[in-house]
Amino acid sequence: MLSLENVSAAYGKFRALDNVSMTVSPGEAVAVIGANGAGKTTLLRAISGMLPVTAGRIIMEGVEISAIPPHHIVEHGIAHVPENRRLFPSLSVESNLRLGSYPRIARSQFAQRLDYVYDIFPRLKERRRQLAGTMSGGEQQMCAIGRALMSNPKLILLDEPSTGLAPVIVAQVFELIRRISEEGYTVLIVEQNVQKVLQVVDRAYLLEAGTIRMSGSADELRKSDDVLKSYMGIA
Repeated sequence: MLSLENVSAAYGKFRALDNVSMTVSPGEAVAVIGANGAGKTTLLRAISGMLPVTAGRIIMEGVEISAIPPHHIVEHGIAHVPENRRLFPSLSVESNLRLGSYPRIARSQFAQRLDYVYDIFPRLKERRRQLAGTMSGGEQQMCAIGRALMSNPKLILLDEPSTGLAPVIVAQVFELIRRISEEGYTVLIVEQNVQKVLQVVDRAYLLEAGTIRMSGSADELRKSDDVLKSYMGIA
């Protein structure tokens, strides 16, 4: 479904991604793990068109999207859930969800998509008239994921969904991710909470200093001595 071929990206003279190649197949849940500053957020920004690539190609279902503007990339079936949710706090939950149905085909299916999101996240239906900024962190993350689902995406990009949340809420968020994966959505998630994310994905890539250092099944990375020592605090 998604393929990155020798992709590089930079902020000015700083190269944040260096010759990154990876794939995500339909129906997979794939994680990109690594420390803060490794380039994980940059990777998702490059895929969704928010940061131009300086080299390489990004291909979605056979179509190169490397030079396509972000508002057209979403029409190719990619929905990006940014770090810290980035909801509109002064708008209601339902208004935030409505903004997710931007693509033309999604607009025509708004009512059906809204019912679907409320079926997955009943809490959002209960809170539909509440201002998004007054909800708990976990509820806001539900809303951000729900907003992405409103576009009926083929691929969901999740950027550090556990950031700033209490441990009990983190567990709930990863359960949400497991659920949308089981619903059949293809998910690419970048996350610092290595222990948790490797419990809900099929495969993972380890990104260090903008370069892929390791890849394999979630179980393989969980058992890697380097990952255990460096990212799980297990000597």
